Amino acid sequence: MNLVRQLLATSPVVLAPMEDITDAAFRRICRGLGASLCMTEFVGAEQIIADSELARRRAYLSPEDRPTAIQIYGADAELLLAAARIAEAAQPTFIDINCGCWVPAIARRGAGAGWLRDPNAMVEMARRIVEANALPVTVKTRIGWGPESEMPITDLACRLEDAGIAALTIHCRTAEMGHRGAADWSWARKAQERVAIPVIVNGDVVTADDVVRALDETGCAGVMIGRAAIANPWIFREAQARLARREVAPPTDAERLTMFRLLTEASVAKRGERHGVAAAKRHIAVLGPLLADLKPRLLRARALAESLDALSAV
Repeated sequence: MNLVRQLLATSPVVLAPMEDITDAAFRRICRGLGASLCMTEFVGAEQIIADSELARRRAYLSPEDRPTAIQIYGADAELLLAAARIAEAAQPTFIDINCGCWVPAIARRGAGAGWLRDPNAMVEMARRIVEANALPVTVKTRIGWGPESEMPITDLACRLEDAGIAALTIHCRTAEMGHRGAADWSWARKAQERVAIPVIVNGDVVTADDVVRALDETGCAGVMIGRAAIANPWIFREAQARLARREVAPPTDAERLTMFRLLTEASVAKRGERHGVAAAKRHIAVLGPLLADLKPRLLRARALAESLDALSAV
């Protein structure tokens, strides 16, 4: 049986790859809340081949950090092929190829969603990586590059399946949309109807109810949650409860305080005190109703002690 399908059958809610977010510490937190299948931050093919410190950190997987896929990106098929072979050494559950990043600095040079400009090259690249790797290979992409007339995703899904990929994640916006406009999940449904491999729907999944609705409306094997988890990692716990038709209590104030403390300490450990404290502020919304009172002090904080003192004062 398809390994990715087995994992999704056990738990269909997946933590998306997000640069500078889904590091080992954040994966550990989300996994503890129900995101049993996780993705690393994306790692550049050139960085992996050069054995850079950044690549080593992003691709490192501890024994308990499983199941996790390493996501790689790049514009050159040869370099992606070499990087995928190297990434196998970390023994991820599978290798995921990023063909969906819309950020201009990435896509304009042909990496990420830039592959959608040449679907033939994208399919051939995926085929070569599948044939050269013992691990399953998956692809994350978007519904197309530009207008609706140029959305190749249903045909592309079939061709990628023929190339041997084990699963396909579809962010249901075009590359040109970025994060603008509404994600159209119907494209994921159309793709899943055409292929036997599991399709994972992504885009505008911001609540536990969205998880249930996305699965019901698309028939997809899984749902991937990205930006919503930054401010609400409990979405995985809530989604698992909804899928099991159980009630779950919202996070308590104590949980929110503990969560922000853990995220801040992990950020400092990864980036150093100054940058770590600053980077942790992107998660400040986890404090929910406590934020109104804490926000001024936390935004002013420059040192770890200042952040922790603010949290202790509640």
